[in-house]
Amino acid sequence: MQTGKSNCDACEKSPVLDVKNLWVRYGAHTVLEDISLRIDGPGEILGIIGPNGGGKTTLLKAILGLIPVSKGEISIFGLPPEKARQYIGYVPQYSKYDYDFPISAMEVVLTGRLKRAGLLRRYSKEDKEAAARALEIVGMSDYKDKQIGEISGGQRQRVFIARALSNNPKFLLMDEPNTGLDTFMQDGLYRILAELKKEMAIIVISHDVGAVSAHMDKIACMNRRLFFHDTKQMSREDFVTSYGCSVDLVAHGVPHRVFDPHAYAHGAHGSDCGCVTAPTVCDLKSAPSETKCSPPADSTDLANLADSADNTEEAK
Repeated sequence: MQTGKSNCDACEKSPVLDVKNLWVRYGAHTVLEDISLRIDGPGEILGIIGPNGGGKTTLLKAILGLIPVSKGEISIFGLPPEKARQYIGYVPQYSKYDYDFPISAMEVVLTGRLKRAGLLRRYSKEDKEAAARALEIVGMSDYKDKQIGEISGGQRQRVFIARALSNNPKFLLMDEPNTGLDTFMQDGLYRILAELKKEMAIIVISHDVGAVSAHMDKIACMNRRLFFHDTKQMSREDFVTSYGCSVDLVAHGVPHRVFDPHAYAHGAHGSDCGCVTAPTVCDLKSAPSETKCSPPADSTDLANLADSADNTEEAK
């Protein structure tokens, strides 16, 4: 899957992303605390999970240079964020389009080339070829002339990904890309990302622990601070620290719910999260009346948990 050439000499010599001791504050409120993260090159997808309000979107905005940082450093291909944007593709959580506005899928993708074309210039042949290539990558070439409001939510999401790809990025940032997508559409989305990662580094922000565990190569937990392990294996303590209570997991397509035992109240104004007080793993694949629960493994190794469930299914 070729996304086109990107004139970036530094992309071959410097880490894709190098964040050192990053702090972001809004007034007296600390949103990001002492974040450090390094991505050396393409080939892997990093999934960052965490509760709403944990700072995930703020981290992406800081990487893009859209908000000021209070302390620390961010470099992308050895450049400050403001000078590296031309090498970054960004799919925001909410795409601000009026779906009733008569704009085609191709025209939406072409807006990703505005920085090159300029607001008052016509799109060049190169711009149109890049947009057509991006639509082909995400499997939306046949819908290029469709009005953006006439296609499904999953198809629109593919168009927005194509928009991010139209500028031939070397680094792709995605904020909650599977929002509003059903399981089938999500699978299609992650198949596309599996191909794209061969050419670029990818960060996916999500609150969907299940999708992250099944499709990401590496996982980090974020709740103001970042808990990063260079693997899919994460400790139970990291999940509890990030979420404060139990989390839902879907590993290798097999649904489970993992609960940690705790007897304290937490959350907004000290509210109880409603978690059970004994650890259980519930198989949510069957009908609710047939749901089966059992004690979980000692560690939250997502791959091992999924393999165990796969073996159980095969034995039935």
